[in-house]
Amino acid sequence: MRTFVRVTLTVLAFVVAALTLPLTLGGVTLNASFENRYAPRTDGVSPQPVPRTHDPAKPTAVVVVGNEGAVVSDTLAPYEVLAASGAFNLYTVAPEARPVTLTGGLDLVPDLSFAGLDRLLGSAAPDVVVVPALPDLGEPTTRPVTDWLKQQSSKGSLVMSVCNGSGVLASAGLLDGRRATAHWIRIDGFDERFPAVDWIRGTRYVDDGNILTTAGILSGIDGALRVTERIAGTDVARKAAEAIGWSHYFPGVSRPMVQNTFEASDTVVGFNTAFRWDKELLGVLLTTGIRELELAAVFDTYGQSLAVETMGVGLDGAPIQSRHGLTFAPRATPTAVADDLDRLIVPGADAATRRAADQYSDLSPVYLHTRPGFPFDAVLEDLVHTTDTATTRWTARTLEYPADHLALEGAAWPWTITLRPFGLAVLGLLAAFGIRALYRRRA
Repeated sequence: MRTFVRVTLTVLAFVVAALTLPLTLGGVTLNASFENRYAPRTDGVSPQPVPRTHDPAKPTAVVVVGNEGAVVSDTLAPYEVLAASGAFNLYTVAPEARPVTLTGGLDLVPDLSFAGLDRLLGSAAPDVVVVPALPDLGEPTTRPVTDWLKQQSSKGSLVMSVCNGSGVLASAGLLDGRRATAHWIRIDGFDERFPAVDWIRGTRYVDDGNILTTAGILSGIDGALRVTERIAGTDVARKAAEAIGWSHYFPGVSRPMVQNTFEASDTVVGFNTAFRWDKELLGVLLTTGIRELELAAVFDTYGQSLAVETMGVGLDGAPIQSRHGLTFAPRATPTAVADDLDRLIVPGADAATRRAADQYSDLSPVYLHTRPGFPFDAVLEDLVHTTDTATTRWTARTLEYPADHLALEGAAWPWTITLRPFGLAVLGLLAAFGIRALYRRRA
């Protein structure tokens, strides 16, 4: 019996030794991978947005961002749809008037604070409120947003959530007794956490009266087109879809889709987050006039892959205005961070035509949007060439983007990254054997 116990303890000690290094180092990298997605700027810069002309004859739509940030495509994709329709006064709003970090380190300067919107509209509520996924769902920091949403809903706003923004609505009690949907990764958890909601799977959006919820990330485009239909008509919505290059528009209906579930190949994201220690850092050049979807495509595609990190940089470090008037604040110039960057990425068809980054020829700028097509296509094609097929297909499924028309073929799997935890396990075992041998020698 004593021998059995001794052998069992020895085996357990070696198992612990094998797991200690992979779990410790992997855990540190894993935490950093998620924290870096919303890392706030630290320079205290707080530029002012460009004022807009308000047309009282038009309905008003707002896209809400929290003080702790928001998912970049959840925010910018519906914004460009609504802007392209030309049917709305359109603003981004936040609890406070200061820069907000979107996924991947893109700093948005909201047009208005909640108080500023109240001063603009008086006692009226905005006609449309769009709610993206927020990183601090369930935390006290979302309280200003959820309280404000309840007020606007009670005043008659049409509230639309994108992706896990439905969790924000559910936490505010706005979905109790209603049908709703969410991103496929989170919907099962929401089912348990918010049992008063009838969670619907396998659809791009659920239109339930004065609340409309969408599935993952780019399903927000379908939701925003549906909102445009309801307020401005199908013809206006169709023209907006054409303007942004969205070929998946189906007027009047939510297009069914196969409900994604976790697959064996999705384990790639675990290796990328925990053991890809040498992630590329991409400088993303922000240029005046860039489309909001062109920005979202870069920051969200690379960000959702969890294999690449991004930083917004500017030609002179000054804020820029997007095509439809949003203000973004770069964190540096390419020259200032050249030693830290692995590549300089230049999104935007206009920037490619103007060769906006040719002055940084020593950084070999990569112009992504040199060909016609939906902005996410070029970024997914770049991702598959610089990482692997498994990572890119995971990213497309996370974005809930129909990418069957793309030839996403590259290296099948990140084998070097995959071998790292096993190498660490071997090191742990060797250390355990060495300690055991030293103990025996001394005994």
